[in-house]
Amino acid sequence: MKETSKEIQEQKQYIQKIKDIIKNENKTYSILTMGCQQNENDSEKICGMIEEMGYIKAENQNDVDLAVVNTCCIRENAEERLFGKLGELKHLKEEKGIIIAIGGCMMQEEHITKKIKQSYPFVDMLFGTHTLHKFPEDLYKVLDEKRKLIDIIDIDGKVYEGLPIKRDSNVKASVTIMSGCNNFCSYCIVPYVRGRERSRMPKDIIEEIQQIAKQGYKEITLLGQNVNSYLRVEREKNIEFEEYKGINSFATLLREINKIEGIERIRFISPHPKDFTDDVIDAIAECEKVCKLVHLPLQSGSTNVLNAMNRKYTKEQYLNLVEKMKAKIPNLTLSTDIIVGFAGETEQDFEDTLDVVKKVEFEQVYMFIYSRRIGTPGDKMENQIPEEIKHERFNRLKELVESQISKNNQKYIGTIQKVLVEGKSKNNEKMLTGRTDSNKVVIFEGNSNLKDKIIDLKIVSEHMWYLKGEVDG
Repeated sequence: MKETSKEIQEQKQYIQKIKDIIKNENKTYSILTMGCQQNENDSEKICGMIEEMGYIKAENQNDVDLAVVNTCCIRENAEERLFGKLGELKHLKEEKGIIIAIGGCMMQEEHITKKIKQSYPFVDMLFGTHTLHKFPEDLYKVLDEKRKLIDIIDIDGKVYEGLPIKRDSNVKASVTIMSGCNNFCSYCIVPYVRGRERSRMPKDIIEEIQQIAKQGYKEITLLGQNVNSYLRVEREKNIEFEEYKGINSFATLLREINKIEGIERIRFISPHPKDFTDDVIDAIAECEKVCKLVHLPLQSGSTNVLNAMNRKYTKEQYLNLVEKMKAKIPNLTLSTDIIVGFAGETEQDFEDTLDVVKKVEFEQVYMFIYSRRIGTPGDKMENQIPEEIKHERFNRLKELVESQISKNNQKYIGTIQKVLVEGKSKNNEKMLTGRTDSNKVVIFEGNSNLKDKIIDLKIVSEHMWYLKGEVDG
């Protein structure tokens, strides 16, 4: 910790140096974030550092001095999106001489960084997931020395505390509790670009959440690639860690956060079914602030495909876990991830997935067509599924899921739901929007002073992807 603390102090010195360079020049920046909430949380830290340097967030993409792209590499279309964005930024580079910095997971893939160097030589700075904390130093070198810079390392990064952060919301906050992944699912690139599991110390997490609670935040989401294995590596390998308030597992962490005054809702993503131990289930059931919508990634309902995916559970084990959770957690609702068309998936395998969806009746299903990722075992597997079959199966799954959502939505009509009001609806400025404990979007008519408050709404109708509510009383 002393070593990382020293490094953060050095970065604060670089922040001051950049501040001295750009003082009184009203420099602006933009940031494009691709991918998951972990990436969004990383972007909030990048924004925190940039704004401490004196940059102001631009309202217009065409009026920036510094453009940052924080990339994701989970799916193939992320590459297309990045290269399309670089095409746009090239014009700004030619017209205004802006600084272009590209970071995130995709920069940990050698074939991507090679392509950027060869085809997009106007990019000023590339940084990886393990060097995010050095953004001030890297940017200073680009500004001061007028040179291109690449700062990417392949070794696992450390846990850095004390980075500035600029959160997107005034009421909802994401808090990373661990980084990296040890699961090596055969379709997934994350362990290769995020490294091995590393847990933050309990004291640092609790103090961060206490601080944001004092700032008025009401809902927090705990983040990790495998969030319910928090501190598992440390325990299994007898790695010494600083226990704080009895926190030595994910379950005990949930219970301690539940005590923090001011926090009203606790969410977490993404857990792994194999790590859903009884103590975690009991903590969810007994902690009143922990939302009873649990994200439980399925990926496939076929034991054969799950084995090929290296998921470490069977169809039957997943269904048994669901039954156990439903028995122990009142008002439980479940969301999930499903990949359609993984290598070798037969028609019967896909029918097994449909069978699990029918039995569980998920509240939300995030559906993905399998895309091969260079560097993963799945990419090298034979029996890749033709695109037309993937799309046909995806459409059948989508039809089933939508029929279930419409049916499930009926149970909300006439009920009173506690809704965290997020602001104006994006589709109708005359309406406000918010989310229930089960993460259902609700739109309603109301005064703008309700924003950032948790209020009671009576649900009066359902519209597939959202519910309509009225202020109760």
